[in-house]
Amino acid sequence: MRLDKEKKINVDEILTNLKDYRPKRKGWTWRKKLDDNTKIGGYEFKNIAENLKESIPLPPAKFFGNIDPQPQEIITSEIASGRFEDDIRRMRMAAWHGADHIMVIRTLGQSHFDGLIEGSPEGIGGIPITRKQLKATRKALDLIEEEVGRPINFHSYVSGIAGPEVAVLFAEEGVNGAHQDPQYNVLYRGVNPIRSFVDAAVAKKIMASADILQIDGAHNANASSKVAWKVMPELLVQHAINSLFSVKAGMRKDMIALSTVPPMTAPSPEFKLNFVYALTLRDLFKEYKFRAQMNTRYIESDLFDATRIHVLDTVLSRLTKADIQSTITPDEGRNVPWHINSIRGVETAKHTLVALDGIKELVGPKMENLNEPIKDMKIRAILYMQDILENGGYFEAVEKGFFVDSGFFPERVGDGIARKKNGELGANTVVKREKDYFAPVCNHFGYNHIPEGISNACDVIGGCTLDDPDKIQYIDELDETDNVSVRMSANKETEEKGMLKPEVEWKNDGLIQIDMTIPDNPDVAEAAALEICNRMGLEEATVISKTVLHPAEGSYIELKAKVPFFVDRNTLKIPEKPEILSAEEITEYTHEHPIHVVAGTVGNDEHSVGMREILDIKHGGIEKFGLSYTYLGTSVPIEKLIDAAIETGADAILSSMIITHNDVHLKGMKQIDQLCQEKGIRDKVILVAGGTQITNEIAVDCGMDAGFGRGTHGIDVASFLVKTLKQKRK
Repeated sequence: MRLDKEKKINVDEILTNLKDYRPKRKGWTWRKKLDDNTKIGGYEFKNIAENLKESIPLPPAKFFGNIDPQPQEIITSEIASGRFEDDIRRMRMAAWHGADHIMVIRTLGQSHFDGLIEGSPEGIGGIPITRKQLKATRKALDLIEEEVGRPINFHSYVSGIAGPEVAVLFAEEGVNGAHQDPQYNVLYRGVNPIRSFVDAAVAKKIMASADILQIDGAHNANASSKVAWKVMPELLVQHAINSLFSVKAGMRKDMIALSTVPPMTAPSPEFKLNFVYALTLRDLFKEYKFRAQMNTRYIESDLFDATRIHVLDTVLSRLTKADIQSTITPDEGRNVPWHINSIRGVETAKHTLVALDGIKELVGPKMENLNEPIKDMKIRAILYMQDILENGGYFEAVEKGFFVDSGFFPERVGDGIARKKNGELGANTVVKREKDYFAPVCNHFGYNHIPEGISNACDVIGGCTLDDPDKIQYIDELDETDNVSVRMSANKETEEKGMLKPEVEWKNDGLIQIDMTIPDNPDVAEAAALEICNRMGLEEATVISKTVLHPAEGSYIELKAKVPFFVDRNTLKIPEKPEILSAEEITEYTHEHPIHVVAGTVGNDEHSVGMREILDIKHGGIEKFGLSYTYLGTSVPIEKLIDAAIETGADAILSSMIITHNDVHLKGMKQIDQLCQEKGIRDKVILVAGGTQITNEIAVDCGMDAGFGRGTHGIDVASFLVKTLKQKRK
């Protein structure tokens, strides 16, 4: 099977005999750098790699003979539509534009499974994590890399409680790169610290055996902290801990990549702050690789703002060092990057890197002005590590909340993330091996009592799955109503007739992107844009970004959904927007008046991602503002939810309801209200419901105090709770 550049990729053919497909290569592959002063189109380049056989050059290339020089750095495209058959198509698009690191975004859900999930239609939260999805994706990438003439690295995440199992799966199926960072599990996913590090050692050993490049997750500290630049010494410490731990687990230093993100952006003096940090990091960790990622903390949905940040962060990469230049789009906040934005991210990185080719020979830092701040940061990091040791070690430091504290070390303000050494997910699950412990598998971490006369542990079973892929058990999708065949069959008839719909996420999803400038304030402009879409006959119009041109004169609006007419401003109904308290106001109140909530997804609903994003600090959840919570998980009986609120003295009950067939969400909300009345606590607790089909009006009609729908963030819920409690406690 070969691809024809004039034809669409045939996903049906990729799925044929998938069970027996074996990846054509394993392990990470770097670009082949060309000699300095290599000429392409009459221009000399110093920092470029081999050309592609097939590609789409940058837009201005038509003025330069359509040359398409490739920078020496690997370029990432992050893709996760939630449907791997659509991801495959987008991967082909990204590869033609220069991406050779396809990274599929994960979600919170994968962290908390304690085994492999097979038979799921969409992996966990939309990422390929089942064998079928990995096989299909790797098979497609094998074809795509033959088409473009360059190896393409496939990447996902080895973390969470099932990390070792996922590592084995990745090694078997030809995944080339993966995130693996036990501290990420501890701090941001609430996994037991001891379990996390034990699992990490096992996973890293497996990854090393398959030459899977490891990327760490230390950069999440600057994404989660209140003041990003203040955690720079901590970032150095986190990188040091994970890197050396990885080496001790059996990884080569050249297969370890530090994930570095410039912590700041304008209107701060970002380059000064970021440059010192970047130079310090690269000086301390010369033996390792660097994966440079753009700053996403300060972007929302404004594509142009994201592009500006992306360009400056990539300039930093070129002036210092990057082996992989990652790209992230404004869609990162939605975790569903659109086709076009994935390509724009790749083009932005490629354009910037090629444009700055040879820049270090022309300009350089005045090191005499930087030596002192670099030295200062190193000293802070060393003292930080010393402080950890003096307090008993890493686990004890985590318990004391040393990490992601918004003080600039040695200052600490006491707002760091604290996790219990003997608590959290997977606590008390690490068991010491017996003296006669024997695992008949190769690349096993730790003590393994191999019988005398056996050179390789798995020889006793004729080879494990890493040696003999025919022993791998293949499980197809088990859902009869939601699987790739069902999804593709829905489009089959229209495809055969040559009918097309526009798309931004999925095949024939019918979505379009439009933008317009409205000569009024942003609230009025938003309502006017939606009215214009309505008159155009568009459905489900959604504003994804607003840019104020002037408070009264005009606003630029981007929508999912140019019209030659005006709308009457006076006839527009401007929706009232709830007043949201500032993060400072919320945090100040919760510090003086602790708030505890009980939360869970109720009924027979297994959806967890939305609720966890409202709760967890990693996604800006209520935990970030000082609220504590008891999370009961999914499919929680309503009575259990209420009993837990009584037992913990909760101030509020947060219930998530995604499933809405037969109005089950309406019945659920009414039942919560009724049962709270029966148990005599209705006037003592605040009832909040959330879900994609829930509005505040619907929730209140069903007895709730408030309802939150699509686009809700943790600060929205935290603000409502604080305002309501302030009123109740007067």
